[in-house]
Amino acid sequence: MTGVDSVQTCPFRHDDALEPDPFMTRMRTEAPVARVRMPYGEGECWLVTRYEDVKTVTSDRRFSRAALVGRDFPRITPAPIAQSESINLMDPPELNRVRRLINKAFTTPQVEALRPWTQRAVDELLDAMAESGPPVDIADHLADRLPLLTICELLDVPEADRPQLRQRAMEMMSMNAADRDTAVQAKAWLRAYFSELTAERRRAPGEDLISALATARIGDEMLDKDELTVLAMLLVITGHDTTTYNISNIVYTLLTRPELAAELRARPELLPQALEELLRHIPFRQGVGIPRVALEDVDFDGVVIKAGDTVHVSYLTANRDELAYGRPDELDFHREDPAPHMTFGWGSHHCLGAHLARMVLQVSIGTLLTRFPDLRLAVPAEEVRWNTVSIWRYPLALPVTW
Repeated sequence: MTGVDSVQTCPFRHDDALEPDPFMTRMRTEAPVARVRMPYGEGECWLVTRYEDVKTVTSDRRFSRAALVGRDFPRITPAPIAQSESINLMDPPELNRVRRLINKAFTTPQVEALRPWTQRAVDELLDAMAESGPPVDIADHLADRLPLLTICELLDVPEADRPQLRQRAMEMMSMNAADRDTAVQAKAWLRAYFSELTAERRRAPGEDLISALATARIGDEMLDKDELTVLAMLLVITGHDTTTYNISNIVYTLLTRPELAAELRARPELLPQALEELLRHIPFRQGVGIPRVALEDVDFDGVVIKAGDTVHVSYLTANRDELAYGRPDELDFHREDPAPHMTFGWGSHHCLGAHLARMVLQVSIGTLLTRFPDLRLAVPAEEVRWNTVSIWRYPLALPVTW
């Protein structure tokens, strides 16, 4: 057993396809509130891996994201990804003010209004894939293109700028120490780009989401210049990155378990529920994300996190917690466990674009399964090459045939 007083050191990455990180899994079982040492940043921190404990850390105001500002906090990337003005580093009540303004502009009806456009985009991408003929790389033909097209359509980002936006976003997510300067430069470039674009939309609003965010008002409250800039940047980065990799990961999972793909083709009405289970089951990223700081001592069943300590949570291990889910390591499209998954986060920092991600996944995966009933991997599963650089887990290429 691992003692709570010992400090565990781990690279916090696992590159065996989409298998759960064995270190993180072991921590959930042996030391669910553990002292750990991260690859970057100063000092040690806590790692919390149980579902209910993760809920506490992400929902309890005794844990603060804003207290990270100015700290060289323990992390898995050479340079911090979040910016000091970002909504990701806010606490209530300031966080609530910004989220209210965002929710006023970025609504579910607005996302649903984009569904027909997304369907046309998927159809066109799959037309080109069919015309190219097998074998093809579905990551290149669908996953790498659709989410960026969709978020840029929503934000009305000029088409000529989109490839460079994707490149810069990818550079920001590297976990390699040698890439630190490139990551810092990418973040600065993105900030400058969106500072100019949001200022332009504030001066001359259009029908896009940036314009809606720039003009959203509740009483006298509006997003200020820096909030709007960083938010637009966050929407592009997280609005396409995570969905890009989830499309590839979901397709890989279904093609390596053809009985599940066959079930979805036979019963397409299962797709929304099946996608939630796939999102729960797939470890879509490496390690941990943005931590919190304890504002006072907090006791977790005898393990005391002291005021001022940095605390990381693992949504990935929480999604596989046997105390929250029956048979958590099984992929079950008919699961009736009441616990919702944590892939989009939890609490006040729950992902703002979850409704957009769900819509894009429903359209892309549903259309792909219907359009290509004989879709299968064109290479043995063990020959698929996986990303080993960034925080995301995904196949670098996914060759398929039909």
